[in-house]
Amino acid sequence: MHRPDTAEAEVADELAAVRPGLVPRYAAALPGARAAVLTRLWRALAYEPLPWITGRESVRDGLVLRLTDGRRLDGPAADPYRTDAYVTAVRLDGTPYDDPARLVTDLAVPHSAGFAAELGHSAASTALARAGRENHPDEWPESEWGWEQRVVDGHPFHPNCRARPGFSVAEQLAYGPEHGPVVELGLLPVPAAECLVTGAWPRELRDGGRLLLPVHPWQAAHVLKRPGGEATLAAHPLMSLRTLAVPGGPHVKTALSTRLTSSVRDISVASVAASDTLSVFGQAVAARTGGLLDVTRTLGAATAHSPDLAAVLRESPRAYAAPGEHVVPVAALATTGLPRSPGWPAGFARLCLTVGLGLLELGVALEAHGQNLLVVLSTSGEPLRLVYRDLADIRVSPARLARHGMPVPDLPARMLTDDPAALRRKLFGSLVGGALASVAGSGPVLGAALEEAVRELPRTGDLRALCAAPLPVKALTAMRLTPGRTGDVWTVLPSPLTAGPPASG
Repeated sequence: MHRPDTAEAEVADELAAVRPGLVPRYAAALPGARAAVLTRLWRALAYEPLPWITGRESVRDGLVLRLTDGRRLDGPAADPYRTDAYVTAVRLDGTPYDDPARLVTDLAVPHSAGFAAELGHSAASTALARAGRENHPDEWPESEWGWEQRVVDGHPFHPNCRARPGFSVAEQLAYGPEHGPVVELGLLPVPAAECLVTGAWPRELRDGGRLLLPVHPWQAAHVLKRPGGEATLAAHPLMSLRTLAVPGGPHVKTALSTRLTSSVRDISVASVAASDTLSVFGQAVAARTGGLLDVTRTLGAATAHSPDLAAVLRESPRAYAAPGEHVVPVAALATTGLPRSPGWPAGFARLCLTVGLGLLELGVALEAHGQNLLVVLSTSGEPLRLVYRDLADIRVSPARLARHGMPVPDLPARMLTDDPAALRRKLFGSLVGGALASVAGSGPVLGAALEEAVRELPRTGDLRALCAAPLPVKALTAMRLTPGRTGDVWTVLPSPLTAGPPASG
């Protein structure tokens, strides 16, 4: 059913040269990696607005998709919230496919060639990540990066979950968080007069009249085309790969001008300019949550007036943990055997919705996916409160803020909207369709937790909208198949809530 994909073969050849001992484990990991990517792709085919799919029909134990050219695509029933690799093959006009890249190639729809190549790299890099991982015991990691590096498969719902375009195998092993490396960030000296700086740039990253800008070694080699400076800063890559933790120090967000999943990860000049304002605003917002949420502060940001040469220094989320507590990215919750009481899923959902909906009522819609959102756990594993990092993609409603007596900060125009639909889909898609869904692992489990959680929440218009309507989420595959379009594309998923909206009160 499978023929070797070019990306898989290329990775195997490179791996044989740089780490031959991993080749057998890589080969053994390939079928599971293909299934992981195919499962994410099948979710997209089942629910996203793709113009070449004319009909979707549920049949006994499965789903049939009808294409504009008359072909038929058959696969299992699609649970949009399920995260295990349960789709091992689908059939296109009776021919079985276990390889997502080959399937998309043979679908031959607009822009499919580029997307198929991305899927091939995603499956190959997922297999590489799985081959290189260590068997993690159930004990909790001692370091903050230990939690982040347990997220081996990447994004739980994006078919490009582990795509690393432009990274050789040696570079993936050297820089990928799932491989647990220590990365030496270059410190590139740039005249301070040529930089935009907001916040407090630390003394240890200054050299007379020059700033020492932390530069990722991949960026230095492939984009800047120059060394990152003689001095270096040892750091541990976190889940996003371009953000790294300095032991005992801050988190350093570096420019990494390549496409990871959907976006190119540079740092815009506008985001540096707004970073201090956003940080102050984040503290004011967190103060309105009654101690249930902390927002990490931006300590300093600098750019040489180029998105390719910039860095942001952020407070570590561990600053908000008391002795004995752990701060865990939500995306990492499913990676280890955390002790959970029977009411844990509903309690966690209640905490997240209390914070998320409370801030939405105030006028702030968080991009609360499993990477940005962290939970503080007690020594017994109970969720106590939340920590949020990276405010760059929030949405803010001036009208809602004004109703609550909060001044509107001077933020980029793209962040500001009073449209309830735009505000709700930002929060609902990331928090419910992303963070909570990834922890639940299936629609029934997610629905049960949400139905119990919403009983105790204030009956706001936003809560009624969450309960009454299908769930909006980003159409991640449609976005990759419309490369000329800017901005997000959205779709809706069947609501995981089956009890209907709560009564107003």
